[in-house]
Amino acid sequence: MKKSKFIIWLRAARPQTLAASLVPIMIGASLAWNYDQFRIDSTVVALICALLIQIGTNFANDYYDFVKGADTDERIGFERATALGLVSPKAMLTATIVTMALAFIIGLYLVWIGGWIILLIGILSLLFGVLYTGGPYPLGYNGLGDIFVFIFFGIIAVMGTYYVNALEWSEQSLLASLPVGALCVNILVVNNLRDIHQDKLSGKKTLGVLFGEDTLKIEYLVLLFIAYLVPIIFYHFYDYSIWIILPYLSLPLGWQLIKKIWYHGDKRELNKTLERTAQFMILFGLLFSIGIVL
Repeated sequence: MKKSKFIIWLRAARPQTLAASLVPIMIGASLAWNYDQFRIDSTVVALICALLIQIGTNFANDYYDFVKGADTDERIGFERATALGLVSPKAMLTATIVTMALAFIIGLYLVWIGGWIILLIGILSLLFGVLYTGGPYPLGYNGLGDIFVFIFFGIIAVMGTYYVNALEWSEQSLLASLPVGALCVNILVVNNLRDIHQDKLSGKKTLGVLFGEDTLKIEYLVLLFIAYLVPIIFYHFYDYSIWIILPYLSLPLGWQLIKKIWYHGDKRELNKTLERTAQFMILFGLLFSIGIVL
């Protein structure tokens, strides 16, 4: 059955990973709300820009992984439109450029609100979104993907959202960004664990290829620990109410994910684990945001 163009492009956008854009905006805005500095316009525009940048990054990954030969017939991950011949390389590159350009144009509203620092953050986010798999030294091919995701989808996204609401930097927004960055990276960890054998063959040097599967499993566990530690710090050091530990309601799901990571059989099982990790991030982020507001 022939797929419609809409379905092809929707899957190329990889909606199962877009929690990485939603959650940091939600938490940054919750902090602003807590201090009566929430702005609906800034938050909505920040969310649109974050989604466009991530979708543009996903399109860039689709294009560059195909061009570099990383997507082969042995791929067991989610389908890639360019590798399957559903979208031409030229069309995918054009989609990347258009999506990133839209993010830049819409983001000018945030520059008007927040000034040159937001312009710098926006340009760097767009640039590194492409350099993740493109350019002469692609981050994702050289063991730097985890650091990129932690910084841009965690620290910068949360602190930037708070800033365009409150027009000031916040120590609490930095602290709140740590579980966001950690859970974003865990989505990448599952992806790299699933693709470790294909990545070795294509010369893609992820942390799993460089240090082995056990390193990825330990990384996943440590990052979950960081995520759960932060609400306790908020409670003990920043005078938040007991509601701030609401994320602990997600512990049963977190434990299930840990077991899947450590004791999976067929690597194809990790496609579902990746989706569950993104869903877990949404649940954790929602509970954390409620805890901040309450």
